[in-house]
Amino acid sequence: MKFFDLLRLIFGNLSRRKARVALTAIGVVIGTAAVVILVSLAIGLQRNANEQLYGIGDLTQIQVYPAYDEGMYMGGGGGGGGGGVVVGGDSTSKPKQLTNSAIKELLALPNVQNVIPRDFMYAGAIIKYERLESWGNMIGIGTSDLAELGLEASQGITTLQKGTIIIGSEVPKNFYDPRLRPGQEPPPPPDLYDKNLKFTYTKVDKDGNEIRKTVTYRVVGVIKETRGESDWSIYMGLDDVKAINEWTMGKRINYNQTGYAQVIVKVDDVENVLSVNEQIVAMGFQAFTPQSFVQGINNFYMVLQVIFGGVGAIALLVAAIGIANTMAMAILERTREIGLMKAVGATNRDVLSIFLGEAAGIGFIGGLGGVAIGWLAGQGLNVIAIVYMAGQTAQQGGPPPSIAVYTPLWLPIFALVFSTVIGLLSGLYPALRAATMIPVLALKYE
Repeated sequence: MKFFDLLRLIFGNLSRRKARVALTAIGVVIGTAAVVILVSLAIGLQRNANEQLYGIGDLTQIQVYPAYDEGMYMGGGGGGGGGGVVVGGDSTSKPKQLTNSAIKELLALPNVQNVIPRDFMYAGAIIKYERLESWGNMIGIGTSDLAELGLEASQGITTLQKGTIIIGSEVPKNFYDPRLRPGQEPPPPPDLYDKNLKFTYTKVDKDGNEIRKTVTYRVVGVIKETRGESDWSIYMGLDDVKAINEWTMGKRINYNQTGYAQVIVKVDDVENVLSVNEQIVAMGFQAFTPQSFVQGINNFYMVLQVIFGGVGAIALLVAAIGIANTMAMAILERTREIGLMKAVGATNRDVLSIFLGEAAGIGFIGGLGGVAIGWLAGQGLNVIAIVYMAGQTAQQGGPPPSIAVYTPLWLPIFALVFSTVIGLLSGLYPALRAATMIPVLALKYE
């Protein structure tokens, strides 16, 4: 039997029993629509979660710290912008330091593009501009160009030289007028680009006397908003920070012995970040990458997609029982027709193909309806969810969601193919029964 003749015969048989086919296909429609809308919801939630991770940082960067044992304090101190992490154990243990030789080892790792050391300001500082005062998170960076960290300038340049600084977009908002009286209107944030700022550092000597030192820096650039650490940071050359830290501690700093507080490892591709992170940990350092958060979130939503898809698949399996029952009843009703087809020369394969085609046709028709309904329901849910979540983010801050339910192109195609295969498998047993009928007995069937 030719293929097109087979198709014409299959759709002709289905059209003879429109009501029965429609009722059977409704189960497939429900199951397919459930698969489409539930999996689309899980994918949309995943995309929305990734979008909401604003400020998480460059996913190709790994922050590396000395391998402090438990109970030790990690990071730079000081009121100017240090901070640290308590990681717990014996405080007398000596950590593996991030010395210049360690940086060379990190650079030698596969897929590592660059290793940039960072240090923090140990001294507290008051920043002055005209009548205004402020504070800031001061970071010494071991590169002459912040573009190597993926930062861009909204004003000026991203290159640092001795005596210059680059500030984050939110730094001007920290400035205030100390002479402002209660009830007076505070001044607007100043435009600090290409301005000179005076940093007054403070330390206490052995006798408890307060000693101050004032250094002037010129702002050569303002960083574009990233919604991360850089927005509130003041970047200086590593040598400038080192000089102030040596003045604060009253001794010289040798990074070959004491190491850096932190280094940033830049990886060539996001796909290689986790493997490089594992290698750094194996070297004896502590490492953190925002990619680990993203990977964990993606793994969670991948499991959610499987669960949601499984719920829809259960509905499809229930529909499969209905297809099998419909096909079994059809064979009983058409037993003499089957015998007549075999008597005039139809082979077992022809009969098997006809009934399998009818079962697959029911699955295909139901799949088309399910995909259409699932997509339309997803769009409606998308509008409702976006309006609701936009109201929530307006109150809590952060970017509004761009999508809540997302249907990728592969999902409707997969759902349609899956429903067709389910129909095909459901009709397998009834079709085998029809194909193996003995023509004489089939013609005598009443």
